[in-house]
Amino acid sequence: MNFFLAAVGVLGVASSGPLIAATLGATTVSALAIAFWRNAIGAAVMASPTLIREPRQFGRITHREFRWCLLAAVALALHFACFITSLQLTSVAAATALVCLQSAWIAVFQLFRGTRHRWQVLAGLGIAFGGVVAITGFDMGSSPDALLGDLLAVAGGALAGLYTLAGGKARQSMTTGTYTTLCYGMCAALVAVLALIGGQPLVGFEAAGWLGILAITVCAQLVGHTAFNHLLATMSPLLVSMIILLEIPGAALLAAVFLHETLPAGTYAGLGLILAGLAVVVLGQRSGKAARRASPAANGREEPPSDRPLAELGTD
Repeated sequence: MNFFLAAVGVLGVASSGPLIAATLGATTVSALAIAFWRNAIGAAVMASPTLIREPRQFGRITHREFRWCLLAAVALALHFACFITSLQLTSVAAATALVCLQSAWIAVFQLFRGTRHRWQVLAGLGIAFGGVVAITGFDMGSSPDALLGDLLAVAGGALAGLYTLAGGKARQSMTTGTYTTLCYGMCAALVAVLALIGGQPLVGFEAAGWLGILAITVCAQLVGHTAFNHLLATMSPLLVSMIILLEIPGAALLAAVFLHETLPAGTYAGLGLILAGLAVVVLGQRSGKAARRASPAANGREEPPSDRPLAELGTD
C-alpha cells in the first residue's frame, strides 16, 4: 500500500512544475493565485468526507496539534510563493531539482535537533544528490533571472523540509483528512494575505487559467501532497522527502514532452542514482533494525547509552 501511495504521490507532484509553468506562461493567472486556489480547493475537498464520517474530529484538535499544523501551513505558504515564482525565472528541471533538496534540509534540521543518522543514510543522500546534479547539470544560474529563480527554489526546498517535519509531528496523532483540511485551509488564508500585500489578483482569469488551476489542484495537491501527507503517519519525513526526489526526472520528462524544454542529458543516469540512493537508505535502516534485535542489550548485556537519538523509518 505504501509503495502504491508513493508512486501515486510522485506522479502527482511531478506534474506540478510543468502544469504551473504552462499555466503561468499561457494565461493571466498569478503565482499566488495558483497557491491560493490549490490549497483552498484542497481544503474544501478534504474537509467534506471528514465532516461526514467524523464531524467531531475538528473539535478534538489539541493545542499541540494546532501549533504543528500552523507551522506546517506557514512553511507551505512560503514554499509555494518561492517555488511557483522560481518557475517563472528558471527552467522546470532546475527549479524542481533544487526544491526537491528538501531531504538534505531535513537531515540538517534533524542534526541541529540532536538526531544522529546512520552512515548508510548519509551515503544514500550523497548518491541521490549525485543524481540531482546529473539531471540538472551545471548550467543553473546562467542569467540573473535564472540565478534568482534558483535561489528561490533553494529557499522553497528548505521551507518544504520544514513543512514535512512539522506535518510528521502533526500526523502522529491526526488523521490525514483532519490534518490536510486544517493545514491547506490555513495555508490558503496566509497566501491570500501575501497576495493582498503583493497586489496579485486571485480572480478574474480566463477559462484556460481556471482550467490550469483545477489541473494543478487535482494532480499536485489532492493526489500528490495528500498521498505524501498520508505516508508521514508511517514513514519518517526524511524518507518521504527522499522519495519525492523522484519528482525531478518525472518533471523533466513532462516538461520535455509538453513544454518542449530540452531534456537534461543526465536524466536517465540521474534517475538511476536517485533510486540507488533510496535503496541504500532503506536497506541501511532495515539492517540497523536487525542489528538492534541482535545487539548485546537484547542478549541481556548492557549497551552504552547515547545522548543523541538515532533516526528511524517511523520517526523524524
